[in-house]
Amino acid sequence: MKEIKYKIGEISTLARVTVRTLRHYEEIDLLKPDIIDMWTGYRYYSAANLQKLLSILKLKDLGFTLSEIRELYDEETHSPGIDAIEAKISECEQQIEAFHQRRLHLLSLLSSLKKKQRMEKIYFDALPEIIVASNRTTLNSYDELGRHLVNVVGPEMARLGCVCPEPGYCFTTELADEYKENNFEIEYCEQVKQMGKDSDIVKFKKLEAVPTAICMKVYGPYSILRDSYLELFEEIAKLGYQIAGAPRANYVDGIWNQEDSAKWLTIIQVPIVKP
Repeated sequence: MKEIKYKIGEISTLARVTVRTLRHYEEIDLLKPDIIDMWTGYRYYSAANLQKLLSILKLKDLGFTLSEIRELYDEETHSPGIDAIEAKISECEQQIEAFHQRRLHLLSLLSSLKKKQRMEKIYFDALPEIIVASNRTTLNSYDELGRHLVNVVGPEMARLGCVCPEPGYCFTTELADEYKENNFEIEYCEQVKQMGKDSDIVKFKKLEAVPTAICMKVYGPYSILRDSYLELFEEIAKLGYQIAGAPRANYVDGIWNQEDSAKWLTIIQVPIVKP
């Protein structure tokens, strides 16, 4: 019976290795084709060579290097001896310990960075007494807020001649007594230099100073604010404070100066006291 010979592409497909890998094995004298056609350069491999290739790949999966595998075949054996296997097991154990230590160092670094990031994100501040122009409205979602400010509040404040100090300070507070996913009422406040004449849309009032507020920076679209509130409230409880006033969402960067919503910056400000 004529022995089956495989072309290099066929043996590559059967063994799930690249032709480049097979040529490399040939270059290092690990696996040579049985026949190389002197005219075409085509390489042909026997079934025995395919079996040898599969054995090489299995030994590689067990952690043996190509040079170690070549030595095995130089010694005319298809499998490593007991000493070689025990040495490889010892090497694995050393690698496991090394990875364990690396994992501990990474966990320590992660904890340190998270703590630093948390400290940078959450901080304490005092909120001064200010005069604001305010507007109350009902929203289905915070995505509607930008359009409402641009189309309704902004033009009305301009009509009333409002002058806002630099760099500007504006925020919203939620007025509902319970959580609502939509149709919730909010109050929008923007700092102005002086009291003005109330209209049906905008009212003026003075806000008292807040001696201590815990603040959290939130980057991203307004849809993530609710989760951010929960995170900050949990932190307030951990620190042993009590909420002493309506939480404010202070809009620093938004659709008016950043097209990318991932760069929108909102600072949640919660008045607090020690019980």
